[in-house]
Amino acid sequence: MRFTSLVTLSATALTALSLSTIVMAEDKNTLTVYTYDSFAAEWGPGPKIKADFEKECHCELNYVGLDSSVGILSRVQLEGSSSKADVLLGLDVNLMTAAEKTGLLAPHSVDTQKVTVPGGWDNSYFVPFDQGYFAFIYDTEKLKNVPMSLQDIVENQELRVIYQDPRTSTPGLGLLLWMKSVYGDQAAAAWEKLSSHTVTVTKGWYDGYSLFLKGESDVVLSYTTSPAYHMVAEGVNKYQAAPAVEGFYPQIEVAAQLKSAPNPELAEAFMEFILTKGFQSHVTTGNWMFPVVDMPLPEAFSSLQQPTKVLNLPLEEISKNRNAWVNEWLEATTR
Repeated sequence: MRFTSLVTLSATALTALSLSTIVMAEDKNTLTVYTYDSFAAEWGPGPKIKADFEKECHCELNYVGLDSSVGILSRVQLEGSSSKADVLLGLDVNLMTAAEKTGLLAPHSVDTQKVTVPGGWDNSYFVPFDQGYFAFIYDTEKLKNVPMSLQDIVENQELRVIYQDPRTSTPGLGLLLWMKSVYGDQAAAAWEKLSSHTVTVTKGWYDGYSLFLKGESDVVLSYTTSPAYHMVAEGVNKYQAAPAVEGFYPQIEVAAQLKSAPNPELAEAFMEFILTKGFQSHVTTGNWMFPVVDMPLPEAFSSLQQPTKVLNLPLEEISKNRNAWVNEWLEATTR
């Protein structure tokens, strides 16, 4: 998830981070992990996970922060087998097929029997590290006519909506699949209705959520777990996830080891570490998502919107049709 304390890194800091990762990647005792910016940032779960892993590996864990799961995949596709990365951390489950087809990934040997994602987990290349559900967030002090479904979001012309671009954002891609799950062949018409009362479509989650917090929209695409951040970190209880009677669309974030990993033994050790307490204990209040193994949850998580139905499209269908569905969205929203 891209939930942070709503602070961004400066361009200078990002440049320095990138330069430092290149230098440190030359160290044979350094594990290089490509992930997204907010995971690696000082307010994200990355630093605590880094500290816990380094206690065990006696090595240096080095993050390379990129803008999204889409950005992670694009970066490694560009670099190919010459990539300095050992592990990719932060791909969305809906990108797994595309990532696997690159031929750049190595099988893992992690025992995933204790993974608690819906339907269980059985995949040779990917290990899940957190999970959640996409949702539209609203302010209970401002919005009185609460949408009860995705259809309400789409059809209420008085509702000001912000969501993210499916080409550049994981939540945006999630909404694309959510819409397709609910509307099927009628998705283009639904996108056209939604576009008529959409304030803006942002490149990433942070931009959209920031605008919502400034009062620029009534609802914003995020996660059912987003209200927990406000409750725990800010002591604010007014933000809630709108219900979705059709069902919520899930997100599972995963990690994979590269076949060309400069430090394969460290990479394997990190893949094993993902399902341990040293990693999973930092997911809830670091990445503001659910862990993927049974663990005690903060009290705030007990009050979150719970799905009565979970929607899912087959991964092969997503891989085959994702570009066509993006084009369908583009055509419908630019008429």
